[in-house]
Amino acid sequence: MRHVLAIGGHDPSGGAGIQADIEAIGAQGCRAFTLVTALTAQNSRGFLGLTPSRPADLLRQAECLLSDVTIHACKIGLIPDEAVAGALATLLKGRLAGGPVVLDPVLASGGGRVIADEATRVAILELLPHVTVVTPNSLEARLLTGEADLALAAEHLRQRGCPHVLITGTHEDTPQVLNTLYGGGARTYACERLPHVYHGSGCTLASALAAHLARGTDMPEAVGRALDYTWNTLKNAQAAGRGQWHPSRFAGWAP
Repeated sequence: MRHVLAIGGHDPSGGAGIQADIEAIGAQGCRAFTLVTALTAQNSRGFLGLTPSRPADLLRQAECLLSDVTIHACKIGLIPDEAVAGALATLLKGRLAGGPVVLDPVLASGGGRVIADEATRVAILELLPHVTVVTPNSLEARLLTGEADLALAAEHLRQRGCPHVLITGTHEDTPQVLNTLYGGGARTYACERLPHVYHGSGCTLASALAAHLARGTDMPEAVGRALDYTWNTLKNAQAAGRGQWHPSRFAGWAP
């Protein structure tokens, strides 16, 4: 059994955040461990706000956990402020150094509300030298880098120290969704565009990718498997509330 540490916010609706991470990691046959960066008030219809964890508390929880278990990969999601980003930098340079790290830069809610201010975005960029792969959607890639062209945005992120960049294309105006992995060239993975709007697809993808990296899968294959899995969760999604649809992370899937 491989161990994946999911670091992110708690979403009470279960569509995104830590609960999504636990489900996606478990569906790949790995065991999830968690650190909560923030409590959020959100549901399938919108995001109301968040309360960041205190950095000292986060580091205390991490020290307690990491002194006891071996972590084979790490997935980082919501970073609510630069103080929490600083605590994560301490972990990535210390206890978590050397293992695969997947960073899903959550800059806005699924409904479009901006979550990360400028200081937080800068702090996220400063984590990139300690990250294996960063997984922004196309909007987040442009917001992080200021580059309109996605290939240039990916190169910008790689120059900041992250060897692999996976930019997802759900928000682009293309018949199929085109997701591109940059690093040692560019490889595009196409998938059928589905009809609904989904809550937690980015968390699902990044967590599944971390799980496959924990299992020793090489990056291009790990990305392909994580994308296939995520598409399947969306194809089988359900309307849990009255807004965005929730991925079904255990529907008809075996790792």
